Amino acid sequence: MFIYPDNLKAKPMLWLWTLRDMAVIGAGLVLSVLALVQWGFAPLLVLTVLYGFLSIRVEEASILDFLRHAACFLFLKQQYFEWREPV
Repeated sequence: MFIYPDNLKAKPMLWLWTLRDMAVIGAGLVLSVLALVQWGFAPLLVLTVLYGFLSIRVEEASILDFLRHAACFLFLKQQYFEWREPV
């Protein structure tokens, strides 16, 4: 029985996150708990939990992907428009 889906072409997943997202969330949680215990700095924990929520993947899409594409379309990449006279 194969645990890895789609004949080794899909991204490796653990629950609802990719393994890369799980690594980022894990490292963020460790750093944010250390910051919370040492300095009482809670915003880092809030950012880590927010990233974890936004990176949940359902059917190969996440809210974070949508926000990245929207930011690129609206702010980061130049849009090209070609004006023509109606024929």
